[in-house]
Order: sequence, then structure tokens, then C-alpha cells
Amino acid sequence: MNKNETRKRPDRNHPITIDGVTVRPGTRHSLDIEVGRLYTHAPTTMPVQVVCGKHAGPVLFVCAAIHGDELNGVEIIRRLLRIKILNRLRGSLIAVPIVNLHGFIDKNRYLPDRRDLNRSFPGSESGSLASRIAHIFMTEIVSQATHGIDLHTGAIHRGNLPQIRANLDDENTLELARAFGTPVILNAAIRPGTLRAAATGQVPVLVYEAGEALRLDELSIRGGVNGIVRVMRKLDMLPPSRRKTQLAEPVIARSSSWVRAPQSGIFRSFTKYGQRVVRGETLLGAVSDPFGEHEEEIRAPFSGIVIGQLHLPLVNEGDAVFHIARFHRSDVAAGRIEDYHEWLEAPDYPFGDPSQPDV
Repeated sequence: MNKNETRKRPDRNHPITIDGVTVRPGTRHSLDIEVGRLYTHAPTTMPVQVVCGKHAGPVLFVCAAIHGDELNGVEIIRRLLRIKILNRLRGSLIAVPIVNLHGFIDKNRYLPDRRDLNRSFPGSESGSLASRIAHIFMTEIVSQATHGIDLHTGAIHRGNLPQIRANLDDENTLELARAFGTPVILNAAIRPGTLRAAATGQVPVLVYEAGEALRLDELSIRGGVNGIVRVMRKLDMLPPSRRKTQLAEPVIARSSSWVRAPQSGIFRSFTKYGQRVVRGETLLGAVSDPFGEHEEEIRAPFSGIVIGQLHLPLVNEGDAVFHIARFHRSDVAAGRIEDYHEWLEAPDYPFGDPSQPDV
């Protein structure tokens, strides 16, 4: 071994082996992890693409469609993998666009046994189908990583304003959440059985929530691609941007709550994502019977910003219809949201068209 080789080795990236396939530094490889078989004996797989940079650095996993009907994340990962600046990657990127293949094929949130995959982590090798898939993901993907980003949308007929949910009590996670760049960050409690809960103590995980199930939302997709790239730059996985545009500092929500339908009937919304609402003053919407003889108004029970809402106009009494986040300064939060949307809609936004190179 000569002196030049000795100097280069410390900065040389390590190969990554997933499901018996080794991806070496400076290469990119797609593989399929078998997660079971159909009744027909045909295999079902979890598609994975690994981008292994030439130089050492963090290992970031980005996954989507843990809930099979949440499609925005699939498109976010597709665009992310086409960004030319990945050729300068330090460390490795593990991209898993479809974790729940069964649900994705069926356009369904759940697995065939009706279990929620994101309540089945860390799973087990001999448990239910959901538990086995969760175990495979933890063993093959999470165990390789130093950081993670889990992409989600609202449930069917419910949409979310682009937001990051994370454990903000952890300083490293808070830094990554701020770097992602969404105008709103929620300090979300960890729910048992989720990927984020299972990964706690191993790797910091951000959850990106944006848009609605079974729909592609362009602004949510743009925000997701931009956020992942910003996190990768924060981790020194990608070189700094040459753009001078700076997003305003995100605001952190103190808490959030759902407002529920006061009666069953036809639901009409008078608000939109990102709108600032004032306790007792803002008319959020109304629910009436089909004749319009009995109508109940829905007014904001507390001040804040609308970060999620129901899009289905048919409700039962008690259905969740508006998700409102509380802030110390809701006027500041509303301004940040407006600026964020304007930036994502700008003609020179770098990640709107995946055929265009990164700048």
C-alpha cells in the first residue's frame, strides 16, 4: 500500500449490503427485497434503490407508502433519485418508495389482514404479515442508517398542510427538522408501533406530512423534495446550494387538536390550509341537514393555524373536520406559510420539473 492510498482510505465510503446484495462506493443499484408471496406463489417485494457515494458520510434512508394509499412520497422519491447533484453524494442514500406493496396495489392504507403497518414496528420474524414486513424493514434498512425521513400524507379524504413531525426534545432531531424547511414543525408524541418509535435510540427520524391519500399534490411534492435535499446538505451529504434564496425560520407548534362535527349532515368548509383562525370569531365551516332547516356553525374553539382538514362533505357527528395547531404567534406562522407557498410556486423553483438539472 503506497502513501497516496493510505491518505484516501479514511475518506473512502463503505459498501452497503442489503438482502445479500452489496452496493460499492461510487455506484447505484436497485434491488427487490422479498417480503412474502401471494396465494399464487408469486413473490411480493419491497423495491429499494441504494446510491452509495464515493466518499464517507451519513447513511440516510427515505421511505414512503408505509400506508399504501399515501402516494405523494412515492413521487417525491422518484424526483429525488433523478437529481443530478446525487453524483456528488457523500455517504449513502437508501430510497424505499413503496414499503407496503400490498396496500399500494390495492390503493388501501392497510395490509390484507387489515393491520396498520405503522403500528406494527419493530415487528418480528414470526408474527403477522405486518409484523414480518416491519421486521424486514428494521433489519435490512434501519440497521444500516444513521438518519431517516418517513414520508406520509393525510388519510383518505383528509389533507395536511406540509409539516414536519418529530421529537423536538432531541437537539439533533430539532436541527434536522429546522433544516427541512417546512414553515410548521410539530413536536409530536411518539406513538408505540410506529417506525419513528422503533427507530428511536438508533437513528433520528423526521416524519413529513403533506397532502391527501390517493392524490398527488404538486406543492406537497415540491416541498418534500426540497426538504430532503436541505437535510442532506445539513448533513454534508450534498454540497451547499449556490442559490441565494433563504427560507424563513420554521415556527414550532406548541400543540394541536382536531375540531369535530357538531352534528351529522352536509359539511361545508369556509377555510383553507395555512389560514389563521381566531377563537370564537373565525367561522371554519357549517354542517346542515339536506333540507337546510337545521344548520350548525363550526367556529374556531381556539386560535391558531389550520394544518389539516376533511375534504369529504358527508360527516357524522363527532367526525374530525379541522386540525388546528397552536402557536405563540399565529400571525408569524401564517406569514411563513404564505412565503413558503410563494417560493414553491416560483418559476425558478429547482425541483418542480424532474427533467431539469439541480442548480
